[in-house]
Amino acid sequence: MSNNYWDDEDEDDLDTETSTGDGSDLLKKLRKAKRSDEKRIKELTEQLETFTKAQREQTVKQVLEQKGVNAKAARLIMKDLDEVNEESVTNWLTDNADLFGLTVDTQEKQEQEINRAALRQQDAITQNALSPERTEDMESRIASANSADEILAILRAQ
Repeated sequence: MSNNYWDDEDEDDLDTETSTGDGSDLLKKLRKAKRSDEKRIKELTEQLETFTKAQREQTVKQVLEQKGVNAKAARLIMKDLDEVNEESVTNWLTDNADLFGLTVDTQEKQEQEINRAALRQQDAITQNALSPERTEDMESRIASANSADEILAILRAQ
């Protein structure tokens, strides 16, 4: 299968030898082939732009359906956003929630804050916790202590 997009009648012209010695026929053929290639490039570029636009619109519509927002908002979103993906559309909706009468889900934010607080507590507890190695070290130091004062000093250091 050929990758050129010339008309069949043009192919017949390329097989013939130039009648003049200056190569003007060959130059004409090259120009014609160039115009044909440019036309094909333009068609493919238009198709790509059409597919890209349709994909962006589909992404926006899906996010709007998930969030329960009127599909007419898609026009505003498409104008405002250069790069359209689920995260960018969701962020846009959060930022402009007051335009559509949406309430930003504060319950999710509260849950996130509670989770962060719990993680901070866990970190604080585990930072001061005794590991098995530290426990064994402490036991050996206590066992080798000669007086009560040494034992109290070891415990205070921990």
